[in-house]
Amino acid sequence: MARSSAIAVFDFLKRPDLRCVAEETCVEIVAGNCTSFFEISGNTPDRMRLTFPDRTLRTGPAWIIRHGLELALLFEDIQCREETQPSVPLLLKASFAAARTAALFEALDEGAGKSASPPTWVSLMGGGQPPSPATLMEIWETLKTYLPSEKTRSATPSLPLFESLYSWLTKTWPLIGPLEVLMAAGGDARLQLDPRNGLNHYGCSHRPRPWAATFASSTASSVSERGFAAAEQVRIRLQRALLYDCSHSMLLEAAGNVRHRLAQYYGLPDGQRVILAPSGTDCELAALAIAEMNPARKPVTNILIAPEETGRGVPLAAAGRHFAADTARSPHVPRGQSIEGFGPIAEDAVEDVRLRTPDGSEVDEAILTQECRAHMERAIRAGRHVLLHQLDLSKTGLLAPNETVLETFSREFRQDCDIVVDACQARLMPSRIGGWIQAGRAVMITGSKFFTGPPFCGALLLPEEWRTRLDHDPLPIGLKAYAGCGEWPECKATRGLSDVVNHGLILRWAAALAEMEALTSIPSLEVRWRLERFLSGVREAMAQCPDVLLLEAPIPVRASLPDSWDDMTTILSFLARAPGQGAADEFIPLELEKARQLYHWLNADLRPVFGPDELERESEVAGLLCHIGQPVGVPSTALGGEKAGALRISAGARLVSGEPIHANLSTEVRLAREIADARMILAKISLICHHWERIARYDPLPTYAPATLSVPAPARSLSQQNGEK
Repeated sequence: MARSSAIAVFDFLKRPDLRCVAEETCVEIVAGNCTSFFEISGNTPDRMRLTFPDRTLRTGPAWIIRHGLELALLFEDIQCREETQPSVPLLLKASFAAARTAALFEALDEGAGKSASPPTWVSLMGGGQPPSPATLMEIWETLKTYLPSEKTRSATPSLPLFESLYSWLTKTWPLIGPLEVLMAAGGDARLQLDPRNGLNHYGCSHRPRPWAATFASSTASSVSERGFAAAEQVRIRLQRALLYDCSHSMLLEAAGNVRHRLAQYYGLPDGQRVILAPSGTDCELAALAIAEMNPARKPVTNILIAPEETGRGVPLAAAGRHFAADTARSPHVPRGQSIEGFGPIAEDAVEDVRLRTPDGSEVDEAILTQECRAHMERAIRAGRHVLLHQLDLSKTGLLAPNETVLETFSREFRQDCDIVVDACQARLMPSRIGGWIQAGRAVMITGSKFFTGPPFCGALLLPEEWRTRLDHDPLPIGLKAYAGCGEWPECKATRGLSDVVNHGLILRWAAALAEMEALTSIPSLEVRWRLERFLSGVREAMAQCPDVLLLEAPIPVRASLPDSWDDMTTILSFLARAPGQGAADEFIPLELEKARQLYHWLNADLRPVFGPDELERESEVAGLLCHIGQPVGVPSTALGGEKAGALRISAGARLVSGEPIHANLSTEVRLAREIADARMILAKISLICHHWERIARYDPLPTYAPATLSVPAPARSLSQQNGEK
């Protein structure tokens, strides 16, 4: 951690991304006069001093501070080790690695509030490929001035040396960078940042957004400060491992650690029962592949429950097809085409069971059970194996089939049926999930919904029988475009997969696990009280707001567990009033497309839409960035059967455990603030509905931070930073 009493006054520490990195260093950060961007002095890590000009510490540019922090982190490690004449001196590697990290960080901050353009070397080190050996030699003439002169004498500038450096950089280039960049790797296009606003497809950031009102755990959340700090620790280990050419073993160990911690959380014997995957849809592919390994090797009929309330790509994945135009490991795949190695697709390969009728009401439980049974019996008569889904929960909080029905199906169709639980919302007691696995069901979970980890961290938890199948048949060869050996248990099935570890997935899981483990430190009864306090406060606020209509969801019916909290409805779905109505008029909701517009405007700073004196008391509401659950289409009788857009305010694990910065607040005060934020969101919805046409003409974009904060919004995407076209 940074050791300086003066550090608290430095403005850069108001930025959670820089503060988290600074807290991982063992240096003293001071302001002083120096001829270069920074200087490091001292011979041991506990006496190192990182010196910046006073103006830089207070006003930036931030990338210079990030450069100094990164070099300090790498330099600390080098000083603790004996260097044994490597082909490229460690200090040279560290200097260029820190420069690349600084360059990528500068690209994230590009465009807002910069007083001057950065040096030429910054754009060269931020490119998609390393600069040539000759260019590296030129860059070194600048980089070495940032180091104590006595430390640079051993790096004699010769072309062969920089050719070796170039070779090392070529191998390590995709793995060098700040957490914000590395955490976006190994997903698909939905993780990439919109170049206009610095947010991804979900309206999230890979940096913390403590200034935003965030209740989006039914969809996705920006990384928390706790999660960012935990993932940063793993990233630092990776950056240091790169210097010693041992990054592969380090990432394999980190992947094993994630699988082990997930196994512990859910009461499994070990990490050999855990498969990591970027998303719940990737988990669907893994579940189908293992179902096709059924003892009789029969083709599979996959029975989905309400795919319209899970994920858009799930029906394609359930048929063994590419569900998007790219994957975690391949930039281009033919969406909709069969993945090589999966069984032939028949007409009845995927069957859908709906949870809602055309008017939006729930399907009667007896009818749903009858439909599931009919699909299963028809598939088994046709000589097929069944993969039946249990959904817990849908996007609007529904679950099916119920436990009694599933137990009956398990007894009747045991030899011909596998059951996989879609628990990707993860709004469940860990012991309940462990019980399902013990009963022979596989379970799909994510760390990115209830647990509020970064989007795109999923896992498939395996019962013993499913794990045993992996010791026999190989996986479909086409899965190499989706997964690597490090994300799966050690088994024969994975011999066709890549041995490259998905570092972005590991970093995202590190952040999510920090939230999961913070939640476990709170007694279950206290978890329940905190959830009840928040949810009752939000329901009351919705009842008082004439511009929203709460959609009552049934209380989840689950078997009783001691001190359980998962029999509560933690997703509050609601409709927003269409513009042009008065509070006394019949409630006509926003149709789905307009609800999507509202969803985006909530996450935008609306103050520029209005004059400085127009809003008065509403100014704070207009400027608040609000991130809630994406709208889900639900049939509406008020719209003649057309779909309305149901928005969602959800209680997540982070709401229960709080952030470390909340440590000085009592639980009651903190929850009161959370409820006040929810009221502000409802007030902003009213503001938008009452000024719809005016806001529509402006059509403001969501932003990472409000315009008044000295935190620049990114101006180009991660794909552009990595040199992709």
